[in-house]
Amino acid sequence: MRALMTMVATTALFGAFIFVVWMGATEVVNGSLSGGELGQFVIYAILVGASGAALSEFWGELQRAAGAMERIVELLQMQPAIRPPAQPLIIPPAQSRQIHFDDVTFSYPSRPGKAVIKQFCLNINPGEHIALVGASGAGKSTVFHLLLRFYDPSRGKILIDDIDIARADPRDVRRLIGIVSQETTLFGLSAAENIRFGRPDATQNEIIKAAQAAHAHTFISQLADGYDTHLGEKGTRLSGGQKQRIAIARAVLKDPPILLLDEATSSLDADSERLVQMALERLQQDRTTMVIAHRLSTVVKADRIVLMEDGNIIDIGQHQELLEREPRYARMVQLQFASSSHQGSDFPLSGVQDRPAKSAVPSS
Repeated sequence: MRALMTMVATTALFGAFIFVVWMGATEVVNGSLSGGELGQFVIYAILVGASGAALSEFWGELQRAAGAMERIVELLQMQPAIRPPAQPLIIPPAQSRQIHFDDVTFSYPSRPGKAVIKQFCLNINPGEHIALVGASGAGKSTVFHLLLRFYDPSRGKILIDDIDIARADPRDVRRLIGIVSQETTLFGLSAAENIRFGRPDATQNEIIKAAQAAHAHTFISQLADGYDTHLGEKGTRLSGGQKQRIAIARAVLKDPPILLLDEATSSLDADSERLVQMALERLQQDRTTMVIAHRLSTVVKADRIVLMEDGNIIDIGQHQELLEREPRYARMVQLQFASSSHQGSDFPLSGVQDRPAKSAVPSS
């Protein structure tokens, strides 16, 4: 529409200008108009044409703004699919939480016919450290999305301390959870404000203590303005490891009873991974923790490892138990060991080599 309007306006303005020049030239030839008067009319025509062009441009911008405002009004009127119930249940305070997935089945709205999670049953005790492992597309991240209540299960329930999160206020549920993901979200604000996002009412002292716990205080102090340094959009002034430590400091400041770690060290160099891993180990103390990791060396110390495939739980156990009885897990370990053996990896492999494959033992 704007292109059509521009074409019409341009044609009309140039047509009017040509008409004025033609009429004026005819009058000058006939002697009824002087050259100076023709020049005046030409200047008038140029001024009117320029004004007309400006008006047409303004009208186009006005139409664009009207279209944008219509979209904004649509967004403001949208109602979220996940809404708090009329009388939400109150989740009582506690330092550590129990999580229970009760026969959860889920399909994304865009693919209603394909279940991403199938009859998922898992009980996580308070303070337990659980690792979810499996190939890409196994449904690990979807488990996190359901726990954060970005979606509701198609069937089954998710309970925190025996309270169905579908019957609680989503904001209350999310206040209980801290997350450190592979793609760290930083804002175009200062380092202190990015950390304070975990708890907006935190004092500067509390922010510094959280940064120290996350091994971030040293590099933040070396920035131009310290904690007041603007980090740039998406933290463009920081390295990957520094971004991760800012995210960990944010989680430390929030002090949540439930911690979700989604590939938090997968794309870091050795030095950054060591610092981030140290910060994560401190952060996980006395918290119910769920970890997603393709790098299995980061989850061998987990209380239990949940092996997933195609939305199902294949087996649950500790690292050594799964090595001995689950061929798929043993193969994952072997493949990762083979790719890292030239780096002198000390990844525990006892029970993997020279062992005949056994049948998978399904979890209860």
